[in-house]
Amino acid sequence: QCHLSGLWRNEQDSLMEILAVRDDGDFQGKYLTWVTLAGGCARASPLMGAQQQPSEGGWPTFAFTVRWDKFSNATTAFAGQCFVDAAGKETLTTMWLLREAVGSLEEDWKATR
Repeated sequence: QCHLSGLWRNEQDSLMEILAVRDDGDFQGKYLTWVTLAGGCARASPLMGAQQQPSEGGWPTFAFTVRWDKFSNATTAFAGQCFVDAAGKETLTTMWLLREAVGSLEEDWKATR
C-alpha cells in the first residue's frame, strides 16, 4: 500500500509535506520549492488535494494544487499516482500545469506552462 502522508523530495530538491490523508481522501500540506520564477531562496506554499481511494491492491491516484501566493501570482495543479517497488520504496509520479496571472485577455496565450 502506498501512503501519501509524509515528506517527499523531487529531482529539483524541492520538498513536499503531506499531512495525514483523511478517510475521504482529502489532504493538506506545504510545498517548499527551490525552483521559483522570481529566483532567490526556497519558499513554502500551502497545498490542498485529494486522493482517490485505491481498489484492493491498486496504487492510488491523487491531485493537489499549490498556491504560490507568498512570492508569485501563480497556481500549480498536480495530478499523479503513487507506486511501491519490490523493495518497498514509495514513488510519486506527477504531471503539473502552472498558471500565472496576466494583465489582459490578449496575454492569455502565455499564462500557462
